Amino acid sequence: MGLLSFATSVYNLDALDTRFSVSSTTPYQTVIDTRSDPAAKTEAAAKSRSRAQPSKWKTPEFFFYYVVFLFAVPYMFWVPYSVSGLLFNLTILRLISFNLDYYWSLGQRGSSPIEKKQLNPAQLSERDRITIPADARDYSFRNYVGYAAYAPLYLVGPIITFNDYISQAKYRSSTIEGWRTVRYAVRFVLVLLAMEAILHFNYVGVISLVNPDWSSYTPAQLSLLSFFKLHIIWLKLLLPWRMFRLWSLVDGIDPPENMVRCPSNNYSTQLFWRAWHRSYNRWLIRYIYVPLGGSSFRTWRSTARTILTYLLSFTFVALWHDIQMRLLIWGWLIVLFMLPEFAATALFPPRKWEHKPTQYRMLCCAGAIFNVLMMISANLVGFAVGLDGLEVIIKNVLHDWSGAMFLVTACSCLFVGIQVMFEIRQEELRKGFTTKC
Repeated sequence: MGLLSFATSVYNLDALDTRFSVSSTTPYQTVIDTRSDPAAKTEAAAKSRSRAQPSKWKTPEFFFYYVVFLFAVPYMFWVPYSVSGLLFNLTILRLISFNLDYYWSLGQRGSSPIEKKQLNPAQLSERDRITIPADARDYSFRNYVGYAAYAPLYLVGPIITFNDYISQAKYRSSTIEGWRTVRYAVRFVLVLLAMEAILHFNYVGVISLVNPDWSSYTPAQLSLLSFFKLHIIWLKLLLPWRMFRLWSLVDGIDPPENMVRCPSNNYSTQLFWRAWHRSYNRWLIRYIYVPLGGSSFRTWRSTARTILTYLLSFTFVALWHDIQMRLLIWGWLIVLFMLPEFAATALFPPRKWEHKPTQYRMLCCAGAIFNVLMMISANLVGFAVGLDGLEVIIKNVLHDWSGAMFLVTACSCLFVGIQVMFEIRQEELRKGFTTKC
């Protein structure tokens, strides 16, 4: 039996189940016996053909159908692939990283920063791994493909620059230690259990999917449903990011941690984005934000340019996620909600309050309450209920005095929580940790 005949027989219905080819009243041994009888096989084939219409496989009609299939089938596969755009989005970031790192390296071909600074390439700091160009021979097609398709980080990241990747591929980072990796794995398991517990006892994810009548909920229910929805989104992103980062650590590559803080431990709009999808934030700073001019608030002109830089950066972020108006609105809202924080920092600089630390902390806490409310609103627009849904929620929360009283109560609780956030960061500083978020 030839290979083609064998492949054909594999997909024959007889191979799937003999009941499709033999009557239930016919002993199958009879079929086996007729296989060695050519006359019986011919008779059985003729009998089968008589029950069906003539073959159309080689007719002009079906040749036309083949042409349709030739175009339609690849398109059918492309459509769901294009919907799964996250893989392509992340790959684009890697391709940009490779090409810009290579382009910037061309200006430093005359001298090696490693030799100039007398550095050990096996013991570079993270900043040196990122900023010092790789060897010219490392910008090869082989490394290009290997970096873009690196299995542990291919699906969801975290993002790592090409220079950093190739440096760690050549010299294992000293930050990777067995016991630290084990602890990281334990934290991942605990996060997984937390997600299971929340999904088991908290039905906010299901509630938001069925388009409920929001007016039937009390202001407290609406607010807390929105609050926990953001936490579920956080956990939904945190789990795959940590799982694949754990795989990368085991493989010997140490990418940045994507989620540094829980949403409940953020009070600054600006610092929030340093902790949420942190590797993407670092990528944006290196390849988008700094090349556009960075930030400066020394003059009105530089301030306007800084705001424009933020707008362009968050427009890129929104379009990178997906081409949807609600995401563009989300990105622009983020920039809008950053402006009060920038203004407050300029009007109340820390150096003028050095001798009044308690009063300054209380003042910052009052402003941080506004920040938290704005961050919740912006992320609900972008990743949960959209602009219309947020409008309905706000109207239902503030439609009577009970809603206003709840808002006052909630702000009071936020005041307490933000004070704890301040102290958490101070404790981190006392222990020698500098998260900058």
